[in-house]
Amino acid sequence: MNKLEGKIALVTGGTSGIGLATATLFASEGARVIITGRRQAELDAAVAAIPGATGYRADSSVLTDLDTVFASIAAKFGHLDVVFANAGGGSLLPLGDITEAHFDDTFGRNVKGVLFTVQKALPLLAKGASIILTGSTAAAKSTPGFSVYSASKAAVHAFTRNWMADLKGRGIRINTLVPGPTGTTGLKGLAGDDPAQQQALLDQFALGVPLGRVGQPEEIARAALFLASDDASFVTGSELFVDGGEGHA
Repeated sequence: MNKLEGKIALVTGGTSGIGLATATLFASEGARVIITGRRQAELDAAVAAIPGATGYRADSSVLTDLDTVFASIAAKFGHLDVVFANAGGGSLLPLGDITEAHFDDTFGRNVKGVLFTVQKALPLLAKGASIILTGSTAAAKSTPGFSVYSASKAAVHAFTRNWMADLKGRGIRINTLVPGPTGTTGLKGLAGDDPAQQQALLDQFALGVPLGRVGQPEEIARAALFLASDDASFVTGSELFVDGGEGHA
């Protein structure tokens, strides 16, 4: 039997990278998948590629966008069994170059968006539902130019620990998925548009990974499937590292 048969799953930031790989896997495991994304063309392409998917254009850091998404989900589906609050991102800037706009964008996407996605999903969550947040090994590592992103992901890790207590008695699980460096468009884009520079960046990240390479979105997706499914029925408040050992090196 498929691991998510009959379940309704929301994947924010589901148009590329880890989000797209996870939404695709969830659908193959029987879920009715809902994805969000900020760019309509990419959203349309993802919906077309995922059998039975529903897509809503939304910026998770804009509360009116979230209100529209959850009103639509309530009307069409009635409830949610899985929320993968995955939308986010960041860019490299050293301390002396950090701007207010850079800070607001990173914390808006990685902290504000996650907070209000989960909050607004709560009325729709069925008993036994699973909430998955996307953390990062960057939250506990020293990476030049990555301080704002790292701080935003540290906040996500704190959300899981505290929200577990807030959800006590509701039968809802919440866990953080912690990828290491992963070969996504977002990560490669930190090096610009030149493929050689992108590969050099991935090679640099791989040096810090005991398995000697960066991960692939499909590998992270398989861990998300575990957390979403009843296989993880007694797992909450946890951080699941899918990082090739980077976070423990």
